[in-house]
This record gives sequence, structure tokens and C-alpha cells, in this order.
Amino acid sequence: MSEAYFPVGPGLGTEENFLSLDDILMSQEKLPGRAESSLPRLAVLLGQGAGSAESIPEGSKLEIPLWLAKGLHDSKRRIISVELPKIYKEAWRTVFSADANVVDLHKMGPYYYGFGSQLLNFENPENPEIAQTILQTFVARFRRIMDSSQNAYNEDTSVLVARLDQLERALFQVGQKGLNDFQSWEKGQASQITASSLVQNYGKRKLTEVDG
Repeated sequence: MSEAYFPVGPGLGTEENFLSLDDILMSQEKLPGRAESSLPRLAVLLGQGAGSAESIPEGSKLEIPLWLAKGLHDSKRRIISVELPKIYKEAWRTVFSADANVVDLHKMGPYYYGFGSQLLNFENPENPEIAQTILQTFVARFRRIMDSSQNAYNEDTSVLVARLDQLERALFQVGQKGLNDFQSWEKGQASQITASSLVQNYGKRKLTEVDG
């Protein structure tokens, strides 16, 4: 029986995949910002007016969805400026560098890695530090996530995944599937062990790059 929906993975780095549900949801996350010029007919869209013709005055503080912030951001015209969400600021970067495993990423933002990578599209002097923290956080948390996924067979895993962001939850599920497939094979309930869809998709992507 074929699946009704074939999941599409998120984009990589600063790129988005508009066929990915995760990327679509991530693009709705909001950024704090400021209107550097008047924004005609955007008051309703940003929840700051009742009429479709109302404009947002210059200097107004904003909460802007990522997709709209990227569309309005123009370094030459200075339509809007964006600020860093608190979890990407220096104080939190210090916490991550001390022990990234103590942070509840899902509570702070369910798309920590993807959203943080998208912030690099905006000109900010802290971008190198943000990129480094995102990478170091992933590396620091990866082993614990995979160890947990490999040591939870036929158990309730809700507590284990509660503090993970969406990317980490996907990795946990890959680890769980690998464990379950191995257990089935070891018990003679499966004829062979197959590569995970994550590995297969990566292989297809590499072949496409070579052919291109």
C-alpha cells in the first residue's frame, strides 16, 4: 500500500524547501523588528490595524513572520530592520557553549536549527558567532540523542523527545526505526536490513549533483 504523503525534508542552511511542511511551519515563526519606513496596507497582516488600507508608521516595533521579513528586507532601501530572538543572543550562546544538553530547545523554539540558519540571511555582525553556536550545539547534542534512540526499545519515548527541536526529533525517529528494524531482523522477523530513508534520500541527492 502506497503512502498518501511522502515527507519532504527541510532545506539546508539558508535555503528553504517550499515543499517541506517543516520549512513552511518554520517560516511562520516571528522575528522582532522595526519599521524603518512607512509600510502601506500591512497593519492588518501584522496585527496592528483593523482596516486593510491602514499603514504601519515608520519607527513602529514589529513581530514579523520570517517569510515576510525576508521579503521586506532590503539593505539598500532599509524597509525594515530585524533583531535577534533572545535564544540566539550572546547570553544564550554562552549557555549553549557551557552545556547545550541542558536547554529545552522545543520550548525555546521548535525550529532552533532551521530558524537560526535563516537568520544568516540578514546582515548582522553576530552572524559568525550564531553559525558557530548552531553547529556546536548540534554536535554536542547529537550523540546523546542517538544514544537515547538506541536504548529505548518498546518504551514510551515522549519524555526523551519533549526537549528536542523538530530536526532532533526527526533524527531520534531515524534512530528508533533503525533499532526496531535491527531487533526484527535479529528475531528473524525481517529478511534483510534496509538503509533508512534519510540515507537513501542523501544518496539520491548526491547522484543528482553528480549527474548535474
